[in-house]
Amino acid sequence: TDRSRGLGDVYKRQIELYIREKKSVSLDTLCEVFNVSKNTIRRDIATLEQSGKIKKVYGGVTIADFPASKMLLPFSTRHQSLMQEKRLISQLAASHVCDHDTIFIDSGTTCHNIIDFITDKECTILTNSLQVSLKAIPYENLNVISLPGFLKRETLSFVDGNIAEYLKAYNITKAFMSCTGISIQNGLSNASPEEYLVKKSVIENSTIRFALADHSKFGNFSLMTFCPFEDIDHVLTDQLPGKEFCNFAKLHSIKIETVSYTHLRAHETDQYL
Repeated sequence: TDRSRGLGDVYKRQIELYIREKKSVSLDTLCEVFNVSKNTIRRDIATLEQSGKIKKVYGGVTIADFPASKMLLPFSTRHQSLMQEKRLISQLAASHVCDHDTIFIDSGTTCHNIIDFITDKECTILTNSLQVSLKAIPYENLNVISLPGFLKRETLSFVDGNIAEYLKAYNITKAFMSCTGISIQNGLSNASPEEYLVKKSVIENSTIRFALADHSKFGNFSLMTFCPFEDIDHVLTDQLPGKEFCNFAKLHSIKIETVSYTHLRAHETDQYL
């Protein structure tokens, strides 16, 4: 038993050293590197987190003394997290797109799959996402307008300081926005100052605003708030959030929709209050 405990301590120390070397890493990468299941790595991460050596961040883990609120994980790392949930949220978002809409799809990993579910629509898409533009290429019925700027590789998006003026020329019917965190106090937030400018400008120039957020985003916040929670019209997620969020949503006429049993559960936000 003592030997097993000793081997376990060595193993956890190796995980800790690997995270310290990489600064931040996804759970999927840890599973691959250490050849263990996701359940096993989650238990090990929980132990290390309790010891104060590492902490969980959106999309993975980081060392405890690294400022997570100021950190932006690479697109590939974030894309690996909760992939099925994000795809289902994208499908739910696509159900709100109508012919002749002018929509904005942002660069978050939760949003870019919307394209896969609107291939039969006739609409105009504004986006700063390289991934969204590439996905839309085969579909001539999707009119794509890419925002100007330079390519930010961490987010695979185009950003520019003059984006606010550029967006004033367009009447955006519906904006589909992702975020690093969503909370009642801090609203929708993200970790990139350049992306913040784009997201804030889109919110200011759109009629109906959709927040696409998986369950891991609720109650968290990041470096910069680009939209107060009460300014969102719809929240699309994979799990109904807690009572406090649902009460706030009802108070501010925000509709929360979930990917599972969407039509059956549409009334669930009304059970509170």
